[in-house]
Parts: sequence; structure tokens; C-alpha cells
Amino acid sequence: MARPCRCTPKQRRLSLTTINLTGPTVATARTRTRPRLLFARSFLANPRGTGSLIPSSRRLINRLLGGIDWSKVQTVVEYGPGTGVVTRALLARLGPDAKLIAMEINPDFVSFLRRDIPDTRLTIVAASAESVAAALAGNGRSHCDVAVSSLPFSIMPDDVCQAILVATAAAMAPDAVFVGYQYSTRWLGALRQVFGQVSVRFELRNWPPAFVFNARVGPQ
Repeated sequence: MARPCRCTPKQRRLSLTTINLTGPTVATARTRTRPRLLFARSFLANPRGTGSLIPSSRRLINRLLGGIDWSKVQTVVEYGPGTGVVTRALLARLGPDAKLIAMEINPDFVSFLRRDIPDTRLTIVAASAESVAAALAGNGRSHCDVAVSSLPFSIMPDDVCQAILVATAAAMAPDAVFVGYQYSTRWLGALRQVFGQVSVRFELRNWPPAFVFNARVGPQ
């Protein structure tokens, strides 16, 4: 025979509240945590390919994407979207007729993005940033207005970095801008060789702190 409950009325209410909230609370926490776990797992499997243990902070993203008149932007290419932290911020800024082409070589990230961001303005291309011209052509675009990079250029092979920079410069429309961030300034020399106009700002409110660059083709 079951023993009668000797809880006080307050304890019974607390118990009921806990039972009712457990299901949705746990599900929501798992939903929020999954992208971070996926990002961390990818970093541990390939640190040089992912570049960081955790995604970019909101403050870094705001500094990265600030200063651009998004109402005039029609075509954006994004390199290394990962779990889509920057991707979502871009979509929030872009107009209804704009196009975002995100290029990612990690198959886990590609699958996650295609499933998790059902936005008709977004196309996920499973290819290296070196093939940006083909990605644009495949989406009916000849040039991009903005190129956004989360790639870890500072720890990537020099020849790969050079190929991506040259391909990006060739794919940019007149007055287009290339923005991104790095955790070291070692790579900035290569950036300045391809892009004549380069400015760099430091964002401390990110882990790790990052150098945010803004580059345009043309004379210094």
C-alpha cells in the first residue's frame, strides 16, 4: 500500500512545478547547447580547420558587420559559417531580395546549417572558399557586394590563404568590402599584398580576443 504524502502544501506546489517544467526546460537547453557542442567537437577533431573552441561573441559580430549599409547589399559570400552564428546575423541585416552564399567544407557543419536555417535567401555550398567564383555563378551572380570570413587564415597554409585572397578580390564588385577576424596579426601582410586598403580594429570582448579587418581592392 502506498504511503500517504506528508508534504506541506508549499512543498506539493514546488514538486508539481518541477515536474511540469522538466520536459520543456531540458529540451530547450539541449537545443541551445547542441551547436556549441558540435563546434567544440569539430575544433577538437581539427583545430587548424575550425580555429576556435567556441563560436564568435555577439560583440565581435557587431564589430565585424558594423559600418556597412546593408540596405544596398544584394549578394554576400560567407567563408566558414560553422554553426551559423555569423550567418544568422547576416540574414537579420539583409533585405528580402538579397542572397547569402555560405561556403563550408566541414560536412557536419554543412548538414547542420541546411537543416537548422531554412531561409530561402541562404545557400550552403559544400566547397572551399577558393571556388567562390563558381559558387557565385551557380547562384546566378557574377560578383559579391560583401565577403565575410571566419576562416582561421593565421594558421592555414600560406598557399591556400593566397588562393582564397586572390579569388575573393576577383569576385568582388567595385566598392565591395571584405571583412573578417583573426586571432593574430601574422597574416595581415598577405592581406595587404592583395587588398590595397586595409584597416584593423581590436575586439577585446570575445574569447579569444580578435583582430577585425576591413579590406577593399584599390590603391592605399
